[in-house]
Order: sequence, then structure tokens, then C-alpha cells
Amino acid sequence: MRTCVIFNPAAKGQKAERFGTLLDLISSECSLKQTASPGDARKLASDAVREGFESIIAAGGDGTLNEVLNGLGDVPDGFKLARIGVLPLGTVNVFARELGIPTKPEAAWAALRRGNERLIDLPHVESGAGDNCKRTYFAQLAGAGLDARAIELVDWSLKKKVGPFAYIAAGFKALGEKQASILVSDGTRSVTGELVLVGNGRLYGGEFHLFPNASLSDGKLDVCVFPKADWHTLLKCGFPLLLTGKLPASAVIRMSTASFTLVGRNTARFEVDGELGCNLPARFGVQPSALRVICP
Repeated sequence: MRTCVIFNPAAKGQKAERFGTLLDLISSECSLKQTASPGDARKLASDAVREGFESIIAAGGDGTLNEVLNGLGDVPDGFKLARIGVLPLGTVNVFARELGIPTKPEAAWAALRRGNERLIDLPHVESGAGDNCKRTYFAQLAGAGLDARAIELVDWSLKKKVGPFAYIAAGFKALGEKQASILVSDGTRSVTGELVLVGNGRLYGGEFHLFPNASLSDGKLDVCVFPKADWHTLLKCGFPLLLTGKLPASAVIRMSTASFTLVGRNTARFEVDGELGCNLPARFGVQPSALRVICP
């Protein structure tokens, strides 16, 4: 299969340095497309599909993966024409962890070369209406309320220095603000909360099993609703998460559904795969077994 690797030449850190060394070794096996600015990976991915590449590898973090994923979606039948792979070079790499892809670039490339393919569900979120309706695909997770606000407040210069701890600092800052109430409805059941997390797979934040019953191939999304997003909830959930990687059952309301809506005041936003999205309201759905992924 013809393979294209989309990467950011400005990426920093030890993984990026090792990937730079790997580039010379893999250049004879694939085509390399480098990004120059945010959003480039999406266009490069759609171009790669039109050029006939059958395997498109996102070399970067979850944000790069999300751009490449939506680039495939920009092409008619793009998800049928090409499959997606991940070389994890980012801060957290949740989707790569979910698939069991090695974190070292050399080992990840060896796994991708074996070319094992798996069909998984493809989630999406739609915002706006009519001609202004926008559909965004995501691979692993989404969130609204406190979760999205924390991403909005992330200090990106701090992230380059301390990695995932920048998200924790932003989360503490967001906790100090008044939280918006969000209505979650799947058509038969409605609940409200100040933090809504959506999982296609089990993992959130790399190590935390926030969606223990989730599956990448069950045709449903798992929704975790926190009635309150405050310091009391943080204390109630923080220690169990750190000790066991799981949430106490009494802290959240859970739903498993193929589609649902989120409605909140117009300042409430959502995020997908760690990338900030639009304001609510939003409609979530999933296409069963529509995404071809390369995995170990």
C-alpha cells in the first residue's frame, strides 16, 4: 500500500528528535509531507487521499491526528479510500495508547509497517444549522463545560516546558470560574451537569479509565456527566483517579448512546481530541465501523 506520513518539522522534545532520526530511515518506504502552520495537516491529508495514498500516518499528538482524520473526511468516501495510522509524538497521545501503539517512534513505525487493520467506530459532532452546519470528526474523546474551558485557558508556552501539567494548571484556573449548566439528552433521557465527557474508547488523559465499559466498535458513545464541576467534586474524584485510574460511581451519571445533544448557554464550548471546538448547542453521533485504523 502507498503510505504517506504527515509530520510537523517544528516539533520539539526527545520523541521529536528520535523521529527526526527515523525520517531518514523511512523516507525510502513512504512519502513525507511536512506541515508549516496549524491546519496544514488537514489539507495535506485530503490531498494525500486524492493522490491515491492508502495509508496516511499522523506523526504528532492527538491534535495532529484530529486534523488528519478530518482531512480524510473532507474527501468523498475518504474513510473508505484510506486508512489512518499514528506515530505518537505528542504530549499525551490518548488514541495511540488506546490502540496499544508503542510510544517509541522506532517501535511504533515497526507496528505500522506490519499493517494490521482494524475497523472502529467514527464519532462526529455537528454545530450550527442549515448552511452554517459544521461537522467535525474525532477519534477518541470529546468534552464540554469545564473540560473545554480548561483547554481554552492552556498556556501553550507553559505546555512546551511542562507538558501535561499545563492542562492541570488550566483546569485549576477554570475551576475558579462560574460553571455553565449543560443539558444532555439522547431523546429518551435528559440529565444536566457542569462537565460532560464523551468517550469512544476507555481512556481519558492517557492513563485514566473514565469510560470502563466503552468499546471502539460497539456503535455507541459513552457519556460521563458530572452534575457539579467544583472543588468538592475534584476532591471526591481526584484521589480515586490517582490511585485506581477510575471514578467513584456515585460522582457521575453515565449514558451509552448512538446520538445525543448538548445544550448550554452560548458561552459554553466543546472540545474534540483536545482541540477546542465551537459553542454549544451541538449534536453528537457515531458511524459504526467506519474508520480503518492501523494498529498492533
